[in-house]
Amino acid sequence: MAKYTRFTSLALAGVMLALTGCAASSQAAAEDQSARLALGTKATYAAPAEDVEYSKAPDEFEPVLIEHVARHGSRLLSSKKYDDLITQLWEMAKKENALTETGERLGPVVAQITAVHEKVGYGMLSTLGEHEHQEMAERAYDRMEGLFEDAEDEDKKINIVTSGVDRAVDSAQNFVQGLVDEDKDLKSLISKPRTDKDVLYFHDTDQAYNDFIDNDPVLAETLEKVEEDPQIVEASKHVLARLFTEEFINKLDSGAIDLVDRGKGEKHLESVVDAAMYLYELYVIAPGMGEDYQVDFSEFVTADDALVLSRVSEAEDFYEKGPSIAGNDVTYKMADVLLADMLDAVAGVREGKTEQAADFRFAHAEEIIPLAALLKLPGSETAQPADTLFSYDNNAWRGAEVAPMGANIQWDVFANEDQDVIVRMLYNEKETAFGFDCKPIEEGSFFYADTELERCLGDLTK
Repeated sequence: MAKYTRFTSLALAGVMLALTGCAASSQAAAEDQSARLALGTKATYAAPAEDVEYSKAPDEFEPVLIEHVARHGSRLLSSKKYDDLITQLWEMAKKENALTETGERLGPVVAQITAVHEKVGYGMLSTLGEHEHQEMAERAYDRMEGLFEDAEDEDKKINIVTSGVDRAVDSAQNFVQGLVDEDKDLKSLISKPRTDKDVLYFHDTDQAYNDFIDNDPVLAETLEKVEEDPQIVEASKHVLARLFTEEFINKLDSGAIDLVDRGKGEKHLESVVDAAMYLYELYVIAPGMGEDYQVDFSEFVTADDALVLSRVSEAEDFYEKGPSIAGNDVTYKMADVLLADMLDAVAGVREGKTEQAADFRFAHAEEIIPLAALLKLPGSETAQPADTLFSYDNNAWRGAEVAPMGANIQWDVFANEDQDVIVRMLYNEKETAFGFDCKPIEEGSFFYADTELERCLGDLTK
């Protein structure tokens, strides 16, 4: 009996150890997810697992078209402002002997971040951003290899379209490089990139949208309430307390400091929240710079504080680009031009008008986020009531999941000899069901008849 008891005790200990390991693993995964969410739409692209399996098209259906739109890859800061303002603040504190031991280390790190930007170029892709699109292209080729082989046999073109902005153009070039690395014979089929701002930079050309951003009083009041959140103020002070003396923080809090960036001269640093938010902007850009300069910015901004500070940028993206305020679709209705472009190409397969093998488009978060909201993709289904502020507690929208760097929406189109056409959607390379009342070809399938998509999505383009 004693022997049996001993064996059971050992077994139980093993089970408890395994459970403890599982709990630790689950906790680590939760912490990783929390850290990623804190990056918002600056999160780097999360490629699918190598062993992911995709649904096979029904027998007799062959790949005939790819309709694809992607955000540019991971980039550097868009302009010289946050790094410069933090540098100015640090230099002022240095002169006043107002730096903590941790604060002393901040200046050289920011100087190195600035040096990388001056070498590569503000707003340009980082090395990681280049690789994100090269590797994305390689996976697209592997998924739809038959389409590319047929394109070579039938001399079908592969269209490349961009917003015209450097980082979108560079993303396109790296995507093309990925395709050619997979199959050099594709090079002659790939079109010279063309610019289409109406379809891929519509946030700049849509007048109703710009009127909303500039003049809507409800939007302005909502975002002001977000910035006044006491938890954001508290987190800001906690961040600065790691870096500066209490006397210096009080000086900043009193309004005695007003710094202007030496880039475009449009951004001011004049409050505790300003300083913390600009440090947060360096925190979120750091992971995307990892192949150019590795820095663990969590020494200066903790993950917990970053998650709180992210509420400001998350709210701005949600209200200005995404589902926004209930009853107002101006932030995403403008994506109808992009949706129509994709639907027209699919319809052209049945009608014999679509001659290209693929359309690869390269744009920005300002296009991906509205398109996701227009299609009601996962996380983008729900607008926020005007009397309730957006938060993770009451809305499923998460910037790091909706539109990280390199975010993409792809429709894989297949046809049979009878010219029946079906479409599968990938959202960030994950098979994703169409929303609304769109019905797949059979229950549980990710394939939809093109005529069904015209029926259930057609009204979105009117």
